[in-house]
Amino acid sequence: MHSVASAITRLAALAESPHVSRLADAFAAAGHELALVGGPVRDAFLGRELNDLDFTTDARPDRILEIVTPISSAQWDIGRAFGTIGAVVEGHTVEITTYRTDAYDGETRKPEVEFGMSLDEDLVRRDFTVNAMALRLPQQKLVDPSGGMDDLLASRLATPAAPEVSFGDDPLRMLRAARFTSQLGFTVSEEVRAAMTALAGRLSIISAERVSDELTKLLLTASPRAGIELMVETGLADEVLPEIPALRLQVDEHAHHKDVYQHSLTVLDQAIELEGTREHEPSPDLVLRLAALLHDIGKPATKRVEGGGVVTFHHHDVVGAKLATKRLKALRFDKETIQSVSKLIELHLRFFGYTEGAWTDSAVRRYVRDAGNHLERLHILTRADVTTRNRRKASRLARAYDDLEQRIKELAEQEEIAAVRPDLDGEQIMALLGIRPGREVGEAYRFLLELRLDEGPLGEEEAERRLRAWWAAR
Repeated sequence: MHSVASAITRLAALAESPHVSRLADAFAAAGHELALVGGPVRDAFLGRELNDLDFTTDARPDRILEIVTPISSAQWDIGRAFGTIGAVVEGHTVEITTYRTDAYDGETRKPEVEFGMSLDEDLVRRDFTVNAMALRLPQQKLVDPSGGMDDLLASRLATPAAPEVSFGDDPLRMLRAARFTSQLGFTVSEEVRAAMTALAGRLSIISAERVSDELTKLLLTASPRAGIELMVETGLADEVLPEIPALRLQVDEHAHHKDVYQHSLTVLDQAIELEGTREHEPSPDLVLRLAALLHDIGKPATKRVEGGGVVTFHHHDVVGAKLATKRLKALRFDKETIQSVSKLIELHLRFFGYTEGAWTDSAVRRYVRDAGNHLERLHILTRADVTTRNRRKASRLARAYDDLEQRIKELAEQEEIAAVRPDLDGEQIMALLGIRPGREVGEAYRFLLELRLDEGPLGEEEAERRLRAWWAAR
């Protein structure tokens, strides 16, 4: 939290910047109010970057367009029905929205858009008090009708209206509370927590796309754990990601296993930490974070108590991959993300076989082939999956993975392992065997691929000899 004085200085500098002052002067000259609202005002006090600028005004959409057109290089009115006009002023993108006092029917998320007459009226309909502050322009007067500054100083999330009303208007705000918990490092007020718990079931009226969008924003924060824990504690996760609360398997003194829920959150924390060590890959990485959070969701369905009270979860990797695919499809994630997360979950246990005995070069090649372009993510997920407090065991696993990565590197240098392909392609196979495209070409290709994985590059001549012998023996 930056000092109030430094925040006011930042806001003043923003208000006097060319694009904001030009916009403010244009609205004042036209006889209309203008205020910077929401996130930028909040973030000035938190010392965060001031990026997207949102403004609000008493002018109606057509009038906004008339005012901004002479001073902007581009305009768009895709949000006109909701009162929003966008423009590029002095090279900066801005959005200006008419004051609103939306009415909800309580059954769907779609409000009846109603334009309001005052700034205070507009602010009290917003999601949280810390987002319900505005800076009047060009006067540079702070407007805070709901005590947002007090909540900001207390790092607290509260709602301008009663939380039951606010969340009843838009249940997605409950997920936003979880996201802001992680994004801003705030805690929710007791009233907000109680309302989230009571109204969690209302999330069912929200579209899967809006839910997944909010989940994505939460997972991409610097530290998603707090938001996920809040979702689980209030029952929100039961509605949108029930596989996570299901990880809270009962632990008793007779059946020995880790708390899978806490383990999964720790794996997520550790994956995020390792994610930052990569040079070329994007960070934050949604695929990696989803895989880390969901990697053990197959455990509840595969839990068995063996002799001596030992708990096993055989094939939880395969079961978990299928469950993840089903859940992410339901949440309307894109196909590539779903396939990538599922693949990582399916492969996350493969390495532990390496620690039980040295792998052959063939086994290392297969590991690389199966991981494909997710090899670096798999490296991170596998390392993050070690949460044991036994330092000796953790060190042994780390050394084993160091050894595996070194062998992959050496093999890659020797034979370009990253592009594992047979020594002959489909055209060569058909020409050599005198066959047409069909099932037999695929069988021959797979035969050569297995040779390649087992023995490394053979060269075309030796591959031809082996292929003819295989064909003759069929």
